[in-house]
Amino acid sequence: MNVLVINAGSSSVKFTCMKSDDFTFLAGGLVERIGLPGTFFTYKRPGADPVGVETDVTNTNMAVGLITSYLTHEHTGVMQSPSEIMAIGHRIVHGGERITAPVLIDDQVKAVIEECFSLAPLHNPPNLAGVKACEEVFPGVPQVGVFDTAFHTTMPSRAYLYGLPIELYRKDGVRRYGFHGTSHKYVSREAARFFDRDIKDLKIITCHLGNGCSISAVDGGRCVDTSMGFTPLEGLVMGTRCGDIDPAIIFFLMEHKNMNGAEVNEMLNKKSGILGLADIGSNDLRDIEKKVGEGHKQAEECLDVFCYRIRKYIGSYLAAMGGVDGVVFTAGIGENSATVRARVCMGMEGLGIVLDPGKNAALNHAEGEIHRPESRVKILIIPTNEELEIARATVALLNLNDAT
Repeated sequence: MNVLVINAGSSSVKFTCMKSDDFTFLAGGLVERIGLPGTFFTYKRPGADPVGVETDVTNTNMAVGLITSYLTHEHTGVMQSPSEIMAIGHRIVHGGERITAPVLIDDQVKAVIEECFSLAPLHNPPNLAGVKACEEVFPGVPQVGVFDTAFHTTMPSRAYLYGLPIELYRKDGVRRYGFHGTSHKYVSREAARFFDRDIKDLKIITCHLGNGCSISAVDGGRCVDTSMGFTPLEGLVMGTRCGDIDPAIIFFLMEHKNMNGAEVNEMLNKKSGILGLADIGSNDLRDIEKKVGEGHKQAEECLDVFCYRIRKYIGSYLAAMGGVDGVVFTAGIGENSATVRARVCMGMEGLGIVLDPGKNAALNHAEGEIHRPESRVKILIIPTNEELEIARATVALLNLNDAT
């Protein structure tokens, strides 16, 4: 039997199909530009050339149907019938404070997902659409929600409360929630496996660095702080998001630049970060590094700001936990940019973080150590695998339900 992992976005559905016993990868891919001209479907399976076709898909239901047809097709399929899917795991972005672990999706859970629409308006609605589409295509198949925010619900109030009137938290839920939780959970547990130690005995700082970036402090397997906040805008400088800023800048923009709320929101989320700071028309860090190599001063300054913010968060979490056993780099930038890893770790020798330049330069997109022997803190690259984490959580929950 197999488990299907679905990540439904506003105009895309990403999927992965695995065996439910050993999580062997069977097939995966992406339906993108759903409801737009030029809808494109990518399908990959081991031992076969990738399939890429333009298609006409107008909604999530059609996307899930298309995925299922390829999974069961006599030439492209990895199973004979949809009945071989024993469970479906969904990536859901926001569960608020009510959902703190993977859950079997029922009407009550769907209601919570809907209640959180206002907290994640770009993510929760399509996530729920993915659940409903799978209910139609796979009637009766158990569905499990794995929530990005759940891993961070172990944070103490000193980490998640803002210095705002407490009624905003009590009545409106204004607090730090954190995101990328599935990735932070996966790589922190993989780090413990790499150390061959019980995660309960470890203090780990996990750095998820991609177009979206966040850092988490994981003490004994529990998240005790994270950089993203009420929304994914807070924290590190990201691809197009500004990260931490003085909130008064918003009022300055509205009063002196005559910008309205929607325009400010657009700027902070989509025109800032690496895109805005480097000023080369790209938010791809590879383009920034290329420009730095060519002597572009603004790109150099952008890269410096980006890495400095990461380094500052690592230092703050080291202080918050009273020490750290390991720092983990993951996601697109974290796994592939030796330059970023080197700049982040630069000057941290006094904190016990000593990078090995040779190992760092040689190891990209592969698990391994990149610290020197004298480093008190281990520095690791661990490729993230959120789909595997969702599949594991789905099967574990259903096995637990079966046992009870």
